[in-house]
Amino acid sequence: MEVMEAIRKRRSIRRYQDKGVPPGYIREMLEAARLAPSGSNLQTWKFKVVTDADTRKALREAAFGQKFVERAPVVIVACADLAAFGDVSRRTMELLRSGAVRPSAEMALWYLRREKAGDLEERNLVSACVNVSIAVQNMVLAATSLGLGTCWVRAFRPDRVAALLKLPPECPPIVLLTVGYPREDPEPRSRKSLEEILL
Repeated sequence: MEVMEAIRKRRSIRRYQDKGVPPGYIREMLEAARLAPSGSNLQTWKFKVVTDADTRKALREAAFGQKFVERAPVVIVACADLAAFGDVSRRTMELLRSGAVRPSAEMALWYLRREKAGDLEERNLVSACVNVSIAVQNMVLAATSLGLGTCWVRAFRPDRVAALLKLPPECPPIVLLTVGYPREDPEPRSRKSLEEILL
């Protein structure tokens, strides 16, 4: 499948077939994420693949009861990897490890602003979130090319997800990506015209 075809075909899928996803397909999606571009090539991402039914049920609860999070056969938890910044993010890492802030990118940003942290620490957090988003989109398009459906999930409790999966404090979860064979074929949603998005 050509890239533009995958872009046009992609949909947010919330209904999945009761059918597992081949491990090779998940690996191909992760390879697409691995090859994504990132600021200064720091590759500030880590991924946790969840297939266990009990864990998916717990993720559903952490995602405000969204049923499809549990029903999808696979959930990939995309996390920022703040350790990838090395020495330049030492203060950010110290704040997260100290427990002074919950392991959530949003909470970390709020805390850093409140404490009047330097621009560098805040920029690292924002950059990590952007990098993760680029990698997730690579996975989404790879999944589409393989005949799989996905859905980005941003409505969840990062602290609960981090605790459930025992994520290190330097790896706050940014996105839950549900993956599976679609049991629906939604119509494309409207998009602004090209003229509307140009300045």
